[in-house]
Amino acid sequence: MDEVVPALATGQASTDVLTEQPLKVYIWDMDETLILLKSLLDGSYAGAFDGLKDREKSVEIGKRWENLILELCDEHFFYEEIENYNEPYLNALSEYDDGRDLASYDFEADCFSSPYDDVNKKKLAYRHRAIREKYAKGLEKILDQHMVKVWNDLYSLTDKYTDGWLSSAHKLLEEALGKSAAAPTTNSSSINCIVTSGSLIPSLAKCLLYRLDDVVSSENVYSSWEVGKLQCFKWIKERFDGPNVRFCAIGDGHEECSAAQVMKWPFIKIEFQPDAPHRFPGLDMPTVQTYMDVIYESSSKDG
Repeated sequence: MDEVVPALATGQASTDVLTEQPLKVYIWDMDETLILLKSLLDGSYAGAFDGLKDREKSVEIGKRWENLILELCDEHFFYEEIENYNEPYLNALSEYDDGRDLASYDFEADCFSSPYDDVNKKKLAYRHRAIREKYAKGLEKILDQHMVKVWNDLYSLTDKYTDGWLSSAHKLLEEALGKSAAAPTTNSSSINCIVTSGSLIPSLAKCLLYRLDDVVSSENVYSSWEVGKLQCFKWIKERFDGPNVRFCAIGDGHEECSAAQVMKWPFIKIEFQPDAPHRFPGLDMPTVQTYMDVIYESSSKDG
């Protein structure tokens, strides 16, 4: 994976900064970690609260998110055309993109289809670039006023129903980057990546809809759909590795836990049960830092 390592969501890391403090790379799972969707749809989130949460409301909220995600994918992200051509990350086909100006490009007339040859890979690379540009603009520049209200209302409803899960997860990702109300700029010594088992385009749509696009850049979203999470973790290590880099994986599943063990990275398991040790709200940066210190300080002593 031949890529220039970005410092963060934007910009390049100063080598001076990297020598002074570790570059911290946080690898987050998405579903049932940063966001809740499956557990809302199947009622398991409500079931964990022993009748205190309305199961029907949970399912209704989940279905509304499903519809919104599909609508965004189909209307703005070419999903009906490219659903069967999943790539693990947006830059995977960059070698096929000749940099053509897409302002007047007619995607509907370029006959993108099988076979998946170099010609069609170029057309898919164009679509990936267009998606990347839309991601950078944000949903408020993409959706009309009515849909922006529908989206904002659903986000607020979901956050209230889940006791602030979405907003607290977002706040932690901000803190991971060194963002705060007093210092809204990012800290160039930290990076957020997402590795999700979902396919790439719906995962990017989720990042936008769940307001993660200001804390995770589009090139830092990976789909393990075909390749598996271990391969994605290896790509991330190759991309960001150096003499003073620390990685930490956070998720709810066995696959990312096993992959982190193979990589010898700390892993924090997220669970939605109300008495779980790590969930949202609850997980904070001091806890994450403790997990990282245990692994990396131990490694430095052993070395």
